[in-house]
Amino acid sequence: MTVDASKLEAFVGQVVGDLSASYGIFTMSLGRKLGLYKAMAGAGPLSSADVAERAGCAERYVREWLNSQAAGGYVAYDPKTGTYELPPEQAFVLADETSPVHMPPAAEVIASVWLDEEQSVEAIRTGKGVSWGEHNGRLFCGVAAFFRTGYQANLVANWLPALDGVTDKLKAGARVADVGCGYGHSTIIMAQAYPKSRFWGFDVHPDSVEAARRNAEEAGVADRVTFEVAKAKDFPAHGYDLVCFFDCLHDLGDPVGAANHAFGALAPDGTVMLVEPFANDKVEENLTPVGRLFYSGSTVLCCQHSLSEEVGLALGAQAGEGRLAEVFKEAGFGAFRRATETPFNLVLEAKKEAGAFSAAA
Repeated sequence: MTVDASKLEAFVGQVVGDLSASYGIFTMSLGRKLGLYKAMAGAGPLSSADVAERAGCAERYVREWLNSQAAGGYVAYDPKTGTYELPPEQAFVLADETSPVHMPPAAEVIASVWLDEEQSVEAIRTGKGVSWGEHNGRLFCGVAAFFRTGYQANLVANWLPALDGVTDKLKAGARVADVGCGYGHSTIIMAQAYPKSRFWGFDVHPDSVEAARRNAEEAGVADRVTFEVAKAKDFPAHGYDLVCFFDCLHDLGDPVGAANHAFGALAPDGTVMLVEPFANDKVEENLTPVGRLFYSGSTVLCCQHSLSEEVGLALGAQAGEGRLAEVFKEAGFGAFRRATETPFNLVLEAKKEAGAFSAAA
């Protein structure tokens, strides 16, 4: 085997960059939990002593942390004054928990997969599955917090209005099922926006359902939201006007069976809203940083849960619109289309009656 020295050097540099980024994600999590980013947000240039005092931390550690942040481009450093500043764009991502691009909670997911490394090694070696509830608890809170910001920004403002006639039904009073609801953030956001409608959230993970119930109480919507432990193929059918799958269909062992159950649970003119990680239909079109993120998560989370259930289809987080359309066609739906998209999500609409079907299918 002949090694090209220049290519070797470039790849070693790439791996060093990835190692650096892995430390960077850990220090990002520290910044969130210690309140360092919030201490800097909107404050202008600060010395390390200033930041430490504002956050209630030890200066020597904070100085080292600030230098790591400056090296990663997370904060700006002024060598003339020896001060550090959190630019507004970085603050929007790192310090603002209401921002649609608030990223620090994602570090909890990364932590969970490291803590579950031996479990993943065994699963990949043997082909067995690992169910969602078998993972470290940091996964559940991390996923819930990370996805909540995107749902808050997009669900009511953009995604629901992109569906045919759904918002009018929700305003008048509709019945809505949220399958794979997790901590219930998506369900609660809809319930807050549409007080005349009634919502049911279903999940197989009992601890998540309990958390969802607490969240609904705190949000003041428990009177119109019900959370229950149920599978995607057997949740109660109430003649829903809308059935939602938020970033979960690809995790299911039998997505065709789940889609078919949703078909039977819908009112005659009901709609399925399917939100999935953004993906193109060909592998080569997904070889991007976002694709790498989703393929990696799919290896250690999504495929593992699917393979723990019956059928074990393991669609993966990069299934793409064409493959998803095939699932809904096989489940009996007559119409399927892309309603809208973001850089991180496909928002797809399925209906019972015959109509346009995604060309990719």
